[in-house]
This record gives sequence, C-alpha cells and structure tokens, in this order.
Amino acid sequence: MTLAKLRQAYTSSRIIDGMGAVFSGYMVVENGRIIDVQKGALPDAVRTEAQTQMVELGEHTILPGMIDCHVHLTMDATPQVGPISTDEEKMLAFLRASRNALRTLHGGVTTVRDCGTQGNVDFALRRAASEGLCVTPRLLLSGEALCMTGGHGWRFLGQEVDGVDGVRKAARQRLKAGADNVKLIATGGILTPGGAIGNAQMSVDEMRAATDEAHNAGKISAAHAHAAQGIKNAVLANVDSIEHGYFIDPEGIDLMLRHGTWLVATSTPIRNVVTHGLAGGLSQDMVDKAQSAIDAHVSSFKQARAAGVKLAMGTDAGVPYTPHGSNLDELVYFVEMGMTPMEAIQVTTRDSARMLKMDHLVGTLEVGKCADFIVVEGDPLVDISILRAPAAIRKVVLNGRLVMDRDASQFLVGAAFGDQAVIGSRFFDA
Repeated sequence: MTLAKLRQAYTSSRIIDGMGAVFSGYMVVENGRIIDVQKGALPDAVRTEAQTQMVELGEHTILPGMIDCHVHLTMDATPQVGPISTDEEKMLAFLRASRNALRTLHGGVTTVRDCGTQGNVDFALRRAASEGLCVTPRLLLSGEALCMTGGHGWRFLGQEVDGVDGVRKAARQRLKAGADNVKLIATGGILTPGGAIGNAQMSVDEMRAATDEAHNAGKISAAHAHAAQGIKNAVLANVDSIEHGYFIDPEGIDLMLRHGTWLVATSTPIRNVVTHGLAGGLSQDMVDKAQSAIDAHVSSFKQARAAGVKLAMGTDAGVPYTPHGSNLDELVYFVEMGMTPMEAIQVTTRDSARMLKMDHLVGTLEVGKCADFIVVEGDPLVDISILRAPAAIRKVVLNGRLVMDRDASQFLVGAAFGDQAVIGSRFFDA
C-alpha cells in the first residue's frame, strides 16, 4: 500500500488555514483529501488506528499549498528569450518545463497558471504528468498568448492575430487544444525590443471576442496590461484578471471594482530586471522600462489595494532573472507594500484559488478539499522572508502525495537537473 492510500495524521503547533486562522492542532488526510482539521490534540481513536500514519511536526508550520497565477514554465530566467518553433526546440522546452515545474513544487507552490508558451509544450507537460512521467504542480494552462501583429511577445510566447473574427477563431483554437485560460496582450511590454511599455495594443472588441469564448467554455481570461489605457480596454473587454497593471490609474481602479476584475501584480520580475539586467546582458531600454514600472507600481498597487481591488499572486517566473522555485519572493514584496504576513498568505492561497475558480478544491485547509499543503520550518507570520529560503520548505504534499521531503533522506534524486538537483528528497508514487 502506498503512502497516498494510507490515512495520514499531521500534528503541529502551528496550522495556518488560509482563511485567517492560526492554531495548534492536527489535520487528517485520506485518499488525497482532507477529512479532518481541528484545533487541539489528535483524538486517541485516530492516533491508534492501524492504518493511520502519524506525522508529528512539532514547531513546524503547516500552510495550504501556495498558488502562482502567472508563470512561464518553458522559460529559464535567462536574458535571451526565444521562440519555440522547431522540433528540437520543442523537445528542449519540454525538458525545461518539466524541470522548472519540479523546482516550483520544491519551492512550496502546488498550483500554477502558465500564462503563455508556444508549441503546445504546456499541454504535453500536463499529459506527461497525468501519465506519471514527471511531477508537476497542478497546472492551469493557456497555450500561446494572443497578440496583435507585431505585438508584445510575438516572438517568444504569442500567436499574432488581428480583427474580431481572427481573435475569436484563435481563442477557440486555444480552448480546443485544452486551455484553461485565454491569455491576451493588451499593451506593450518590457521584453519586446523597441515597443513602448505604455502602448495599447489589442482593441476592446478583439479582446471581448476572446473573453466571450473563454467564458462560454467555462474558462477564464487574462490580459497582459501595463499602462492605463490598455488596462481599461482589457477591463471593458471583461477579462478576469489584469496581469502586471503597473501604471493603473484611478479610473482603471474604479473600472476594476465595478467589473470585479482581479489584479495579478507581479512585483518580482521588474525588480529582478533592474537589479540584474544590465550586468546580465539586457538592453538599457529594457532596464529603463522596468525601472519606470517599479516607480509607478508601488504607488498604484497600494491605491488598488486600499480601494478594494481583488488581488491574486503571480510572479512571471521564467522571465529574465526570475527563476522557478523562487516564487515566494512575491510575498516578501507584498509585505513591503503594506500587507501583513497573514494577508500575503491569504492572497497567495485562498484568494488566488478564487481567482482561478479552483477554491472548491484548493487554497485553504478545509474538510473535503484536496490535500495540497506545505510544511515550513519557522513561523512566516513573524518573518515572511523565511519562505524565500529553499531549506525552510521541509515537505510538500500534493493531492495527499508526499512529493518532496527534505527530512526523509540524503540521497540525490534527479541528477539530470544540474546544480539545482533535488537533495534530501524522496518521492512516493500515488
């Protein structure tokens, strides 16, 4: 009998449930689901049950699995971001995505939304995971982002489409391929040479056509949108989330409130580009655009939060100098911009699950939900930055399956993964 089919009882002096509570207590998991979570001592009847495996965690903290709503698993955080067009590039991209997905899990993130990749590599990754060929977080996928001809990302993550009919057909193609999310490019961006970060690109009508198709299929949509007009265009097109939103203005904030639009603010990548970009080979133009975004972002984020805009967590992991596995850096920036550690955790768990329409499955530690959780050394409510240290993430459980345990052994798993190989981890088949 494998561990995923046993009943497991976890006890800890600190359980953070994702709903705002923290308590000393226990959680019982069976067949991949949480069947009990309570304050206080574990009942003797459960502790002595023959099929119960006890996991006593002492002062370690149990939290819901973290959720990153904006990653690019095929990208490797290198300064050169290129297309995935040939068969060889697709095979290499698949291997990178598999490795990056594992790094993400080991960093404490159990659910991700990939926000754009070429060549259907993300769909192949999901199939490989379902067949047991690799270990990944829960995957919500977009396939290629949709951009106008010459729009941001056309070389490395997008499909160029124009006009309402063209965009509608492309959205249907993405959904046919298996997309959970239709990604749209509403403005220029940092990584497309020569493009101004503030330029509006796809029209309201074009984006609305894609969003309607996503909603008709029961899926969601997201818009890359940096500057004020592009943000407003995307909100008027009924997208579910604005990605980045660095230059949002008061009118845009008001529109987001009226439409119920989420903001996935991605503080991490612009900071990393400014810190590492020039030395690493990025152009002065790209670094200047990132710096302008930082200057606007902190103020606009605080205004949006104060107004009550709904927030979810995203990192843009994979873009230059933002490596997979460092996703929880974003919580540190949340706290720097005024959140409490508890609020930062809730945005990254409960609220991100709501935005992805997955809150019936994940995001909080509640009876009936999937057993996605992490075990952390220390107390992130005292110091949120402990989540940045890989060694602080001691265990990761996905759907009741222990997929990473730094305390289990000291042998090497996944030697092909280079200098970020998994040391002191053990994997168990479901």
